[in-house]
Amino acid sequence: MRIGLKQDKIEDLIASLFEVSDPAHQRYGKHLSKEEVEELVKPHPESTNLVDEWLEHHGVNSQETHRSGGGDWITLVVSVDQAERMLGTKYNVYRHDATSETVVRTLSYSLPSVLHEHIQVITPTTYFGTIKSMKATSFREKNSTVVDQDDFQHELASLGSLATIPSSCSSTITPSCLRALYNTSGYTPAATSQNKLGVAGYLDEYASHSDLQTFFKKYRTDATGADFTVVQINGGGNDQSDPGDEANLDIQYTEAISYPTPNIYYSTGGSPPYIPDSETTSNTNEPYLDWLNYILNQSSVPQTFTTSYGDDEQTVPLDYATSVCNLYAQLGARGSSVLFSSGDFGVGGGDCTTNDGTDTVKFQPIFPASCPYVTSVGGTYRINPEVAVSFSSGGFSNYFAQPSYQSSAVSTFLSSLGTKYSGLYNATGRGFPDVAAQGQNFQIVLSGRTVGVSGTSASSPTFAGVVALLNDYRLASGKAPLGFLNPFLYSTGVSGLTDITSGSNPGCNTNGFTARAGWDPVTGLGTPNFGKLQALV
Repeated sequence: MRIGLKQDKIEDLIASLFEVSDPAHQRYGKHLSKEEVEELVKPHPESTNLVDEWLEHHGVNSQETHRSGGGDWITLVVSVDQAERMLGTKYNVYRHDATSETVVRTLSYSLPSVLHEHIQVITPTTYFGTIKSMKATSFREKNSTVVDQDDFQHELASLGSLATIPSSCSSTITPSCLRALYNTSGYTPAATSQNKLGVAGYLDEYASHSDLQTFFKKYRTDATGADFTVVQINGGGNDQSDPGDEANLDIQYTEAISYPTPNIYYSTGGSPPYIPDSETTSNTNEPYLDWLNYILNQSSVPQTFTTSYGDDEQTVPLDYATSVCNLYAQLGARGSSVLFSSGDFGVGGGDCTTNDGTDTVKFQPIFPASCPYVTSVGGTYRINPEVAVSFSSGGFSNYFAQPSYQSSAVSTFLSSLGTKYSGLYNATGRGFPDVAAQGQNFQIVLSGRTVGVSGTSASSPTFAGVVALLNDYRLASGKAPLGFLNPFLYSTGVSGLTDITSGSNPGCNTNGFTARAGWDPVTGLGTPNFGKLQALV
């Protein structure tokens, strides 16, 4: 069981996050240390004392619990029976129809009123999301063109930005297409001893070392021999005989764009942190928390992260979503750029009815892409010009208010929208995505064979690769990494992006939003131009 305590100075942490991420602020780039972040998120002593008394009352020795560095998260091992007494509830094993995965959860729980203002969230309780049941943000292309060899890479190597992007890139994406399209081919990383790019992988998704070598031989021969490291968290596996579409897509494209920047693949398992017994044989893990708690406990962390998982925001309890979002704020405050794919369901998949019992039709934002402390990446396709791809998820959060960094850009879009879709979205919510990149028919190698994969799962690692190069440039110049990107992107950084002005993201039996000049909830502020961004950072 994890208990998230109210953080005494979380407002100060968020204020610091915005200050160190704002190019116009005197604190820009002065990121916080692990210890400084922990000082801001630690709970008030009264909170710690009251919760410890409550634990002792229920027979839990507070000395045998595990505390996060700031003391805001307490992890303990209790029996289901004990948890039921502590929370005045009943746990059951629930099975997910589509995946047959089972989890131990409860429909509600209660706490003594004296603890209400001291505890933020307890898990596992009412969040039913699991990695397998989350909405995938990639999908295999059927009957699409496959390019098994890329001759354009040689032209790109000799001509650089002068190379003419072949028309094939409009329908089939290789690393050379992206390096030419986003203007990275002329840059060679120089800070590879400091700079790192992290890929967050989850249950049963493994990245293959041998597939990466085959991929390099086909699509980026100068990188052949380069490899990634694997960090296994909470029982995460590394079965090289069973590579995953998602994992290979992520690592092959972050590697191909950021080479020779070191890449780390984090394989986070879903196994309980204790050995299952006859009473509790089902999964009690919580997505994101295992990974975030591990990362934030490290003294140094990669400067860039990409993650390609998400779910309908309404399926994530508000207290859980808030707690997780604040953990991403901690990463940003420490100087990491955290990118998330925006999702593959336009403004929402299916009938888009609310799950509050009223069955009201509303657009469905995606979490964690809707968290205001991450950079959400939508999708495009075609070239000259790029167009918003129809599956690119985007919209407005129902949980998180619109942050100040995007208020001007979002209000311009809303003014152009007028009363269209009134009532289907939250006009005061955080708008997403923030940016975009190509997302259709990426050529990957899977078990030695070339296949095409699409989704914003392709877009996020692509944009992350560009950000890793920008971080390399800053580090090589003796500067701090970019950290949380959004305040920069919505201000001075916007001129380094290519605005996408056509395409839409249909869903919920509507045509969805339409890409337009400026920010829009389909492609955000646009796609990256590394050369222009390099001059700006």
